[in-house]
Amino acid sequence: MDTNNALEGFGALAQDTRLAAFRLLVVAGPAGMPAGTIAERLATPANTLSTHLAILTRAGLASARREGRQIIYSADMAGARALIGYLVEDCCGGHPEACAPLLDAAVPDACCPPAPKEMRL
Repeated sequence: MDTNNALEGFGALAQDTRLAAFRLLVVAGPAGMPAGTIAERLATPANTLSTHLAILTRAGLASARREGRQIIYSADMAGARALIGYLVEDCCGGHPEACAPLLDAAVPDACCPPAPKEMRL
C-alpha cells in the first residue's frame, strides 16, 4: 500500500457515520449486511448512507454484491489489513517483540482467540 491509498483509507474512516458503518460491517463478517439495515441501525437516510458506503468501497474498506433487489455490503478485510499493515510496516526494525503491545491491542484475545496449534500455519 502506498501513502495515497493509506490516506484515502484513513480519510474514509475519519468521519463518524463511515466509521460506524465500517464497524458494523466488521461485526457482520463475510455474510455482510444489506444497505437498508445499515441505514436503519445508524439512523441515516439511505441516500446519505449510499454516499458513505461508496467512499468506503473506493477506499478498499468495503465491498458490495447484489442479492436480488438488495445490495449487501461487507467489510473488505484484506483492505483493512493492508491499512493496518501500512501503519506498522516499519514498526519493529527487526525486533518483533517491540510491536507486541500494538498487535495485542489490535487483536485482543477476547475478540479473536489464537487458532488451535493444529490449525496454525
